[in-house]
Amino acid sequence: MAYFSRFLVLVFLLTSLSPLCSSNPFQDSFHQCLLANTDSLTQLTDIFFTPNTTAFTPLLNSTAQNLRCIAPYAAKPELILTPLHESHIQTAVICAKKLGIQLRFRTGATVGELYYRVAEKSKTHGIPAGLCTSLGVGGHITGGAYGSMMRKYGLGADNALDAKIIDANGRLLDRKAMGEDVFWAIRGGGGGSFGVIVSWKLKLVPVPETVTVFNVQKTLEQGATNILYKWQQVAPQLDENLFIRVIIQNSNIPNTTQRTIATTYNALFLGDVNTLEKIMKESFPELGLTKADCFEMSWLESVLFIAGYPKTVPTAVLLAGKPAFLNYFKAKSDFVTKPIPEEGIEGIWKRYAEEESPLMIWNPYGGMMAKIPESSIPFPHRNGTLFKIQYVNTWMSPDKEVMNKHVDWIRKLHNYMTQYVSMFPRQAYVNYRDLDLGMNDKNGDDTSFVKASAWGTKYFKDNFNRLVKIKTEFDPDNFFKHEQSIPILPLKRKVQKFKHVKKDNGKKCKKDKKSRKVIHH
Repeated sequence: MAYFSRFLVLVFLLTSLSPLCSSNPFQDSFHQCLLANTDSLTQLTDIFFTPNTTAFTPLLNSTAQNLRCIAPYAAKPELILTPLHESHIQTAVICAKKLGIQLRFRTGATVGELYYRVAEKSKTHGIPAGLCTSLGVGGHITGGAYGSMMRKYGLGADNALDAKIIDANGRLLDRKAMGEDVFWAIRGGGGGSFGVIVSWKLKLVPVPETVTVFNVQKTLEQGATNILYKWQQVAPQLDENLFIRVIIQNSNIPNTTQRTIATTYNALFLGDVNTLEKIMKESFPELGLTKADCFEMSWLESVLFIAGYPKTVPTAVLLAGKPAFLNYFKAKSDFVTKPIPEEGIEGIWKRYAEEESPLMIWNPYGGMMAKIPESSIPFPHRNGTLFKIQYVNTWMSPDKEVMNKHVDWIRKLHNYMTQYVSMFPRQAYVNYRDLDLGMNDKNGDDTSFVKASAWGTKYFKDNFNRLVKIKTEFDPDNFFKHEQSIPILPLKRKVQKFKHVKKDNGKKCKKDKKSRKVIHH
């Protein structure tokens, strides 16, 4: 077991909830509150940044995963705080709650850093988490954290043993202090709803000193449609040590300007090449895998291979915490419970021909993922799931009209896929947060449970009801909120507000229907 701890590098402080405040008084008030509530005053000048600070924009842009988030039309924070230890985060939460400020977080430690540090200590242990190495660990695990060892060991969240979280009152809580319900909720219930994750305690899993990887590409001209149809039936049933995902992109036929579609079978096998070759010949001969397609390497090196880095790139690149590729993109997701027929696949190809840089990634389930109950953690996509689809559309222009064009295309593709994916509900992965599925009302204040269920059941199925109950008890004022945060039950909110008024002064009060805030008379 390993205890991995890394403080948050960025705490985003968004605009004050009061429209009457100008930016300077807002910044001054927060700064004064920090000064009054922290012991390390000399450090404050080095961790507090306003838009007038030279370092503000570079800092804001430094960990962007999607250029849409830092485009000119995107919302920007009023302040950035880069805490150096837990007390800074606690103080920020206390002051934000006092002043009516919304918080956003970016986790400092990345998945790649975590993998690298584990491999430094042991060549025969690893972490079953994400394939994208620049992801922040804290938020990644709160959504589930799937990766190339999921069929063997489950998700990152399945292997979490403890955590430290700062709640809405600024308290630092471990698993025992937060209670089993909250610990259940933060392992797959999505980030930003219950508190600030400061660290995770994760179980290490055994990996061979040598693993085997391969990339095998098949184009339409090489029978891609038929092979992909076969993959759907085979991949979830394969040896659980073998993970084969499919990356689907537009491509050019070699030595021509004619376009085609390429399906790349990108795989990790927790074993040697001879054993892999035997498994593939027995279970998936249609792919035509040979020893020449395979490469034996360490588990850490396989992390880079699966992430798409060239083999010449040293593993130390994982410490940089940067994405391998950076662009503007829109993502969506689906879960598939029965094979998509060949005519359905051909419909995808027709739509690919209409777009510049579409991408689909099909990730196989089965193995351990089929053995863990849906209610074990909030992540419910388990037995009966053949594979997950990640849809991505990318572009390089910051122009809003260009964005609208590409977003419209991916929405149309997603709509076409309705007939081939899970139903009642049509499931989605919370870490590919998709605001097309529905949003809380502005600031998350007046969201009904029924409205939030539109997206909540897609992410969490029946676990959504339990998440709402835990949220209502743990964060009754709904301090931690965003566009798709877990809502609280409105009846609980109303009762608590009236109790608060009577306790303060015992005066009569009435509830303004528009603002849903208590007004004193």
